[in-house]
Amino acid sequence: MKRTLIVVTALLSLSVSAALAAPPAENGKPASPGQSANAPGQSADKNAAKKCKAERGTTEQSIAAFKEKYGTNKNKANAFGKCVSAQVKKAEEQEAAAEENAAKKCKAERGTTEQSIAAFKDKYGTNANKANAFGKCVSKLVNGSTS
Repeated sequence: MKRTLIVVTALLSLSVSAALAAPPAENGKPASPGQSANAPGQSADKNAAKKCKAERGTTEQSIAAFKEKYGTNKNKANAFGKCVSAQVKKAEEQEAAAEENAAKKCKAERGTTEQSIAAFKDKYGTNANKANAFGKCVSKLVNGSTS
């Protein structure tokens, strides 16, 4: 009996300490594992769902308009999923376009002469032979980082 009581007490204290250690999210619920409380790296799916939820609104008229705009089946019940899918696709296309534009800018900046290529490598290259210069340039333009 004593042993069971000790085990139960130990398990309870561990679960309480684990619950207190997890930072709460902004909405008061605990953050999910692998996700910070502020969720700066939130997935595109979650951001798309938030946008669709806001677009859908809460009134009967706004919900009906939302279903009419996005719904494709008989009762338009698939509208939310179609909206999220469209938002994610749009975000991916914008990201791809940004990467393509960044690559074009870096290619133009690199130039074609030996001197311009060497200067480009000196500016962006970070490894021993500075062969990673092009990737670092694209990454800097896409992410807006200063390093």
